[in-house]
Amino acid sequence: MKISELATKTGLKAINESNDKEIEGVYISDMASDIITNAKANTLLITLLTHKVLIAAANLIDVAGIVILKGRKPDQDVIELASRVGIALFSSEDDAWTFASKLSKLGFNK
Repeated sequence: MKISELATKTGLKAINESNDKEIEGVYISDMASDIITNAKANTLLITLLTHKVLIAAANLIDVAGIVILKGRKPDQDVIELASRVGIALFSSEDDAWTFASKLSKLGFNK
C-alpha cells in the first residue's frame, strides 16, 4: 500500500511533502538504537520521537515514512531535515495501540 492511501484510510495528517513510497511493513519503537538495529527498509515507522536522531535513524535504514503519535509535532529543523532526505512525516492523534489496530485492520500484521 502507498503512503498516500494509508494516510487517507487512517486519517493521518501530513507534516511535510515527500515521495509516495510503497509500505512493505510496520515497525513501532521509541528508541533510535532499536530502530537502527531492527527496523527494515521500506517500513512505516510508528513512534513518539520528534528529534533529529529519529530522522538520522530512519534515513539510515531507508524507511517508507514516519508516523508520530499522540499529536506530537517535531520542530521545524527536524521537518526540514526529513524533507531534505526524502522522509515523509505524518502526525496522528492516536496512541500506539489504537494506530496499530487500524493498521492491523488494513492487513498490516507484521
